[in-house]
Amino acid sequence: MKSFWISLILMLGTACQAASPSPYAFGVLNQRSLQATAAYWNPILNYVTARSGVPLELHIGRTANETTDRVAAGKLDFAYTNHLFTPQRDRLGWRVLARQDSAGIRGQLVVLESSPVKSLSALAGKPVAFANPYAFVGYYVPMEALLRAGVKVVAVFAGNQEAAMGQLMSGEVAAAGVNHQVMADFAKRRGLKYRVLSESEPYYDLAVMASPRISAADGEKVRRAFVNMAQDPEGQHVLQAAAQAIGLSRARGFAPADDRDYDNYREFLKRTLVPLNE
Repeated sequence: MKSFWISLILMLGTACQAASPSPYAFGVLNQRSLQATAAYWNPILNYVTARSGVPLELHIGRTANETTDRVAAGKLDFAYTNHLFTPQRDRLGWRVLARQDSAGIRGQLVVLESSPVKSLSALAGKPVAFANPYAFVGYYVPMEALLRAGVKVVAVFAGNQEAAMGQLMSGEVAAAGVNHQVMADFAKRRGLKYRVLSESEPYYDLAVMASPRISAADGEKVRRAFVNMAQDPEGQHVLQAAAQAIGLSRARGFAPADDRDYDNYREFLKRTLVPLNE
């Protein structure tokens, strides 16, 4: 497994190769393909490294599960994720530094516009694609809507958000549980028409988080670099180029955040009917 991570970093490019012989491992949750994730995050991590003086190197697992498992095993130093708010992972002591600056994310259950399915009940017994069994708005939230409605489906785990959307687009599944923001970006890029059967309340977008072994000083330097990025002309350029690299309609910066901003995640995960995969 170790060799896979090393080869992946070399293949996709590293952040801050010259900054330090021992950069911190920065894990990014898999929402898109490995190539798209690297194209987006390597320039951002290069910028944050230069501004903060804290060397960061991109690490991506084959799947979101693998990335999250590496966090839980203590093999990563920073992470961009929303998988650490389950009761068990919350006890690991990771802290929120910042979040993607957006109006929030919602979990949706969606079908193709041409689909005969008009309600959640019509999905009973049908295959429904989800990113992975750790995904918050891409699995737990839409599956909760199904269970609350008394609807049992055949869960199909695609590995990441866009792979689940691809299965929906190809007709392999009847519906998909998605992050509404990633779904909208994917549909616009691919010309996909879809309908929303169910949508959740908003939750804050994914968080930039630091391991408890990262010093408060280094954590603050990284936090400031992320938060100030959208106000810095160079940072704006990096964000715009990163967005264009994966076909986003606009650049998204980062906003200040702390652990309290994710309390609604914790409350959901304490009461959910969906068995937790921890």
